[in-house]
Amino acid sequence: MDETHSSIKKGRKYAQVIEGARTVFLRDGFEGASVDDIAREAKVSKATLYSYVPDKRVLFLEVAGLEATRQADAFTERMDENQPPHVLLPSAGRKILDFLLSDFGTAVYRIAVAESLRFPEVAQRFYESGPGLVQKRLSQYLATATARGELVIEDIELAAEQFAELCKVRLVPMRIFQMVHDIDEAQKQEIVDSAVAMFLARYGTSR
Repeated sequence: MDETHSSIKKGRKYAQVIEGARTVFLRDGFEGASVDDIAREAKVSKATLYSYVPDKRVLFLEVAGLEATRQADAFTERMDENQPPHVLLPSAGRKILDFLLSDFGTAVYRIAVAESLRFPEVAQRFYESGPGLVQKRLSQYLATATARGELVIEDIELAAEQFAELCKVRLVPMRIFQMVHDIDEAQKQEIVDSAVAMFLARYGTSR
């Protein structure tokens, strides 16, 4: 994975290439995306494109990893670890759910899963840069809250994974399998509120 990632060249038109690739991958998927279309969307020549990345697989790996990292950074951008769980968890849960239900989040998830057998490093980097990083940062908060006596958790990492999974029920599978397209705010809030209530019923000190 590191060898593949190191083959990315950074330069003056790097951001231009990445944004063009992002647009085409979301529109056409991995198989449907052509190097010609990506170069056209990025407004660069094919020669310029290949000077930055050796092939389409590496380019997709870069796009997915950068977006996942951006979302993970946004997750913790306003996370105040001094807040008690009943205040912080609803906000954290909503950020998790909003990303998973977003057009980009859904598209990258589908592509990463579809390509995971042929290119396991694609799925691995996406997980480590996005979901894995979110769970790591959520684990850090849960450990802090536990140390303050606000939660009682023996397996911090498991608890972080459980909370993320609670936020995914119903709406995320329906979105992934295209069973629903329009999800209103009330539906999202219901899922997050239920996830927080169940989590605190298991790990809260007042249970």
